[in-house]
Amino acid sequence: MFMFATGIENSNPTIDHGKTRIDQLEACGFYKFWKTDFDIVEDMGIRFLRFGPPIHKVWLGPGKYDWEFTDLTMNDLKERNIVPIVDLCHFGLPDWIGNFQNPDFPRLFEQYATDFARRFPWVQLYTPINEMYVCATFSARYGWWNEQLRSDQGFVTALKLMVKANVMAMMAILKVRADAFFVQSESSEYFHAENPQAIKPAEILNAARFLSLDLNYGRRVESEMYEYLLDNGMTKEEYHWFLEHRLKAHCILGNDYYVTNEHRVAADGSTRAAGEIFGYNEITRHYYQRYRLPVMHTETNIDEGPRGDEAVNWLWKEWANVLRVRNDGVPIVGFTWYSLTDQVDWDVLLREKNDRVNPRGLYDLDRNIRAVGRCYRQLIQDWVNVLPTQSVCLTVPVIPPRAYESVEHIRADHRLHEASRRFPTEPSNPAAAE
Repeated sequence: MFMFATGIENSNPTIDHGKTRIDQLEACGFYKFWKTDFDIVEDMGIRFLRFGPPIHKVWLGPGKYDWEFTDLTMNDLKERNIVPIVDLCHFGLPDWIGNFQNPDFPRLFEQYATDFARRFPWVQLYTPINEMYVCATFSARYGWWNEQLRSDQGFVTALKLMVKANVMAMMAILKVRADAFFVQSESSEYFHAENPQAIKPAEILNAARFLSLDLNYGRRVESEMYEYLLDNGMTKEEYHWFLEHRLKAHCILGNDYYVTNEHRVAADGSTRAAGEIFGYNEITRHYYQRYRLPVMHTETNIDEGPRGDEAVNWLWKEWANVLRVRNDGVPIVGFTWYSLTDQVDWDVLLREKNDRVNPRGLYDLDRNIRAVGRCYRQLIQDWVNVLPTQSVCLTVPVIPPRAYESVEHIRADHRLHEASRRFPTEPSNPAAAE
């Protein structure tokens, strides 16, 4: 089926040079109201949920975990037959790892992904690391989160380690679940030149926006970006590692679009918000033409403003863009309003802990449905049975959680049968075999 989805916001970066953790699961009340939240996901008619465990609470050290809360929530989703798109790392790391400059992170994260997949083998869809480009930019170029660096070398280090960790996690999960799919959730950006002098810096920024996905999919980067990577700490051997580890066959190009994703570029390379100029349809075509993968709109929202209809209007605009993408022949498999409930302190991009509620969820933090929630519920009802019958609608072969055991039983019988054909047992009567 077409994957209508929402998400549980689980960002958890640190600020104040590691002294303060911004835990959105805590701020949005999920630890207290998780059962209610899953109830309202069902009430919305949503069968796909972007959700992940709080990595800083679960992952206590190499091979050491506290699975109690994760077991409760994941097993409840399984009982409800809601398909999770599991978000293993969302902008933050456990204190014992430090930050995204730690060269041991990819190896350690590979083991974390392995252990999670073994514990929950019925999970098929993953976003191992969320928005790698954004996380590296905010953490190591803008100096806002985690390592709080402001340098190209810090950015390249964070980016290469995050993408390597993501690829290694995908390889590890496939060893446990061979039919796993990976939904990249990456910000889809565009940079507009304000004047002729701004054309060159805008071109550089428009090339850099693809770096995380180029490396993730093993695609050769432009020559200028290659020099940039090598000038700022990536070795040739590291670069070729990405080219040699391609897992595109298991990937869905998840792209996020907000009104803040388009930028105006000045002659000196500085940027400011441009608002919606091209929109989701046009920018998604740029990404699809580059990677040729099935697409999923993995995040969007806007605040319910003073009129009360701002979020509703944005929902319909984004949905119209999804249909336009689809009608243009791009295989689009899902749409997500992110997130289920209002968020906290995203108006300052989690740079400060102000406890200010951002009214952009399908529900408010008292778990009362918002106008956009009612509209999204109706949209799902109107379209969920229509899209799979359309010729350009691609369907992802997802196995519902409750069907996993029966499917695995059939597969086990098939594997045993195939093995017996390849390696026949020794006959009890050798003479008869002659």
